[in-house]
Parts: sequence; C-alpha cells; structure tokens
Amino acid sequence: MQGPTITTDKVETVLDKKYIRVFDLQYKEGAHYFDATRRPLDNIVATKSEEEFKKMLPDAVSCVVIIELPGKEPQLLLSYEYRYPAGRFLLSVPAGLMDPEDKNEADPIATTAIREIHEETGIVVDEDKDSVSVINPLLFSTPGMTDESNALVKVILRRDNLDEMNQEGCEGPECFNGFSLVTKEKAREILKNCVDDNGHFYSVYTWAALMYFVSDMWK
Repeated sequence: MQGPTITTDKVETVLDKKYIRVFDLQYKEGAHYFDATRRPLDNIVATKSEEEFKKMLPDAVSCVVIIELPGKEPQLLLSYEYRYPAGRFLLSVPAGLMDPEDKNEADPIATTAIREIHEETGIVVDEDKDSVSVINPLLFSTPGMTDESNALVKVILRRDNLDEMNQEGCEGPECFNGFSLVTKEKAREILKNCVDDNGHFYSVYTWAALMYFVSDMWK
C-alpha cells in the first residue's frame, strides 16, 4: 500500500529553533500531521526519497557500554542523566547528537560514540584493546511524533581499573548524577521491575541496552 506523498512544498514551518523544529506535514488537502524534529526543512525524513531514506545517518548515537575488569564479570555502564522533559534524573546510556564534523569522518557513528563516551564518562576509547561496533545503524523511538533517530552501538571497554571515569566533561545543559555499573543479575532485576532503583521509568534505549546485555548477543 502506498502512503501519502509529502513534498517540501506541502510542509509549513511552525517552530524553528536551534535544537528543535516543528513542521506541519500537509499530507492532503486540509489534513495536517505535526513532526517534531532536530532536522532543518531540507533534511526532514518525511520528504526523503526511498533511496535517501535508506542511506541517511541518524541524529544521535546511543551506546551499550560493557566494561571488562580483571577478576570480575562484565558490567553494563549506565549513568543518571537529568532529562528536562521528564523533570528528573533517568537511568541512561551514554548518548549524544551526531555533530556536523562527525558526519565527515570515515565512520560517523563510531566517531560520535567514541566522542560521547569520553564526554560523559571521561574514558578514552583505546582502539587497540577496546572494541566498537554498530548494533543497529538507525532506530526511531517515537515515529508517531518525531523523526528523531538513534544508532545503537556496542562498545566493550577492557580496563585494569576505572580511575579515569568521571562526569566532568558534560556540556551545555547536560547534568549527571553518578554512574551505575550493572551486572547481568541486576540488569534482569531492573527489566523485571520496569523501573530503576529510584522507582523511575527509563528510556527505550536504556531498555534496549539492558536487553542486549542480558541476552549475551554482545559476546
């Protein structure tokens, strides 16, 4: 079944700010659907051709970071990041927007992941002993409201200790409140309870990281 065709001449700008835009997608005469997006008008997903859609880069990258320390079982690295729309600190994966300069790199997704991990954890990924690989190059979390997308990346960090780990590299409005190193047993508990230790819900990308970790797909 062919859905409505949306072209740029059928899109009206409702809001245009640096990090958020809202467009009115007029998919037929008198019919409107609103799209909250990080993309400018000439790059929104709704107007892309099939070929452009299949080749596009994500807006951001979310990282499944697994830490291997001597004598310990692998642990999933999560943190508590303040999420303004939710009004509280939520259990989160290291994540962030893909910068314009990242897109010019040979591997934009890996470049973004490595940069964000350093900014949010203080850890510098060592390409000789650590590993970085893409789990999924582009995922939509809420396509009924926004075309925002994330890549999901697996990063295995092999360390003797975590002395370098800190949250001092946050930028702009970013605000963190500590790390959570999660064993498989703890991950299963969080998944079963559907909330973190504070009784708070978490994002779909945190859920995906927990599920991926306990499934052993990362090995």
